[in-house]
Amino acid sequence: MSATLAIPAAKLALGAAGSVIGSLANALDPAKAKAKKQADDFETVFLEQVTQQLTATAPGSEGPLGENGVGGDIYKSQLTQQYAKQLQKAGGIGLSDQILRDLLRVQEQSSAQASGTVGVQNVGS
Repeated sequence: MSATLAIPAAKLALGAAGSVIGSLANALDPAKAKAKKQADDFETVFLEQVTQQLTATAPGSEGPLGENGVGGDIYKSQLTQQYAKQLQKAGGIGLSDQILRDLLRVQEQSSAQASGTVGVQNVGS
């Protein structure tokens, strides 16, 4: 294998290995995986609302996709839903990461309170 092909192949292999390790870590911690899915779903709903507002047309006017009528409304709704899913898959706007951090922090605090080992909360973080 030539050196020009070896470097991209190595990068691809390392990327795949990192992805497998990340998946294994999430599989070992089902609570974290569930929190990640909930955070991603929330960001998708938020992005759907934003896309819906961005593609809104004035009442009674026909938009660029000819969405007058019931069928047009359903089509437009499904289109904005798919836009939101694709935006979230492509990395979103970072909302999912923040929600995940907050969910995990709340879970840790509630489990610490349940076990009776409540520590000092870090103010300002």
